Amino acid sequence: MKFDEFAFLNQQLAAMLKSGIPLETSLRQVCAGMRRQRWRKEFERLESDLSQGVPLDQALDGRKLPDLYKQMVKVGAKTNNLPALLTLVADHYQKNGFLWTRLKGLMVYPVIVLIAALALSLLLAVQGQRIAISVSEPYYPYGQDLWRLDPYLKAGSMMPACVLGALTLMVLLLLILPSWRAAARWVLPGFKDAHLARLASSLNLLLASGADLGGALGLMRRLESGNRIARDLSQWEVKLSSGVARVSAENLKTRAIPPLFFWLLNSEGEDMTAGFARAAEIFYRRAMYKTDLLLNAALPVSILALGLIIVIQLFSTVQLILKAPLNLFDFY
Repeated sequence: MKFDEFAFLNQQLAAMLKSGIPLETSLRQVCAGMRRQRWRKEFERLESDLSQGVPLDQALDGRKLPDLYKQMVKVGAKTNNLPALLTLVADHYQKNGFLWTRLKGLMVYPVIVLIAALALSLLLAVQGQRIAISVSEPYYPYGQDLWRLDPYLKAGSMMPACVLGALTLMVLLLLILPSWRAAARWVLPGFKDAHLARLASSLNLLLASGADLGGALGLMRRLESGNRIARDLSQWEVKLSSGVARVSAENLKTRAIPPLFFWLLNSEGEDMTAGFARAAEIFYRRAMYKTDLLLNAALPVSILALGLIIVIQLFSTVQLILKAPLNLFDFY
């Protein structure tokens, strides 16, 4: 999801509703200026259903929109406070969008370095083999048979390119496969804090709209289905249903949610909404700090890594050229 675009859409809807424009008309006007085809179709169908008299709850259930968003719109409609809740939703998605954009930008430097290094390594390996063949021709008229005489020489020259190719493939799979991205989210610096900030912000948003903690946890557990944090949320629901209001990482035995999250939540006493707001702010700042730190270090580290790869590849290429005629002499 493009969080920034979704936030801007809801800001427009909130502004129109505040000015007294009906929801159906507001949706129609917003859809006219939308570029993203999928969202446009969903909101056009929502506007069509509402125009035909379909209740908002039923119209939303049939749309492929974020579950958190649909829940907030339903609550806003029931409390006659939809513009205010849409503004909160827009702020939520805008803040998360800004953070995730920076985190994705953090992956740009390693990917660029890997692709550039792979291309350069392949170029040096191919050119080195050609030079080695040309160097061996004065000693043996069929220099192209060098690799038949000494296949280890060719394998050694291609080894750096093969290693870089494997690393590039792993990075591309990490970007493509959702399961890999979900696992890496809890390993890469900044991504875990960003996910926890998003979780706390979503729970704060639900509680601020009037939802109870049990319902909010249930919704987030469904949204996080297949993620390791879903297990922690499920245990939290069980504790809450058994009458335990204040929880910690120790009595929940959490795997994904750290103790700091619960400490921040409990630091506000009985005000769970304020506790989630504080947790969201702290983890958001932690994610931003780690992202800025890594972004500042990514460029020089990437340049050094690329330079080191070039030196290693050049050394391998020179070794290939120098050993080519010697291997032919040893063959005889």
